[in-house]
Amino acid sequence: MLVSQTFDAGLAGILGLLIGSFLNVVIYRLPKIMERQWAVECAELAGKDPAAAETFNLLVPRSRCQQCGHQIRWYENVPVLSYVFLRGKCSACGTAISLRYPLVECATAALFFFCVWRWGATPTGLVWCGFAAAIVTLALIDWDTTLLPDSITQPLLWAGLIIAALKWNSVTLPDALWGAAAGYMALWLVYWSFKLATGKEGMGFGDFKLYAALGAWFGWTALVPIILMASVIGAIIGIALKFSSGLREGGYVPFGPFLAAAGLTAMIFGPQSILRSVGL
Repeated sequence: MLVSQTFDAGLAGILGLLIGSFLNVVIYRLPKIMERQWAVECAELAGKDPAAAETFNLLVPRSRCQQCGHQIRWYENVPVLSYVFLRGKCSACGTAISLRYPLVECATAALFFFCVWRWGATPTGLVWCGFAAAIVTLALIDWDTTLLPDSITQPLLWAGLIIAALKWNSVTLPDALWGAAAGYMALWLVYWSFKLATGKEGMGFGDFKLYAALGAWFGWTALVPIILMASVIGAIIGIALKFSSGLREGGYVPFGPFLAAAGLTAMIFGPQSILRSVGL
C-alpha cells in the first residue's frame, strides 16, 4: 500500500513539474493578454481600429529570452534540469534567468506530491492538485501586477461548489455555498467601509472573488481561520519589506498572495489547525 501510494505521489510530483513550467507561462502572459484585450476594447469604444499586433496567447509565440529574443529550444525548457544545465543563464546572451522559474516548478511538484500522497490518485486528490495550481498562479500574478484574473478566480469558485455537490470534498454543498457568499460579502463590506472612511480603495474586487472561492472550497467555518492566517502572513511580510525598503511606490502590498498562502496552509494543515496554532 505504501509503495503504491509513494509511486502515485511521485508520478503526481513529475506532473507537477510539467504543470509548474506551464504556470510560469500563465503567470507571465495572462496579465499581458488582459492588457491587450483592454486596449482593444478601449479602441473600439473610442471608435478606432485596434492597433495591429502579433498573435499572443498562452501558446503563441514560443517562449523566448526577453533580453535578446532567443527562442527557447525544447531541451532548454525541461523543468528545473534546464535551469541547472544552463547555470541560470540564457544560452544566447548570458542574461540571468530568474530563480523563480524553477522554484515555481518545484513548489508545484511538491504540492501535487502532497495532494496525491494525502488523498490518493482519486478525484479528490486530482481536484486539490488543480486547486494548488490555481492558487500558486493567482498569488504570483497578483504579486507582480496587483491583478487577480476573473478567468481563474471565477472557475475556482465554481469548481469548489461543483466538487462539494459531487462529494469529492469533505465540505457539504450548503457549507460551500454559504462559504462563497460570506467570503465575498465579508471583504466587500471591508472594502466599502474603508473607502467611505478614507476615500481610498484598500483592496481590489479580485480579493473578494478569491476569498469567496476559498469559502467554496473550505466552507464558511474556515473563513475566520483563513483571513486570520492571511493577515498574520501579510503583516510579517509587510514589516519585513518596510525594514528592507522593499515596498513598492505608494507603500502598498497586494493582499491576494497572503489569501493564497492561507488557502494553501488550510489545504495542508486544515483550517482549524490555524486557530489552534494561535491558541483559539
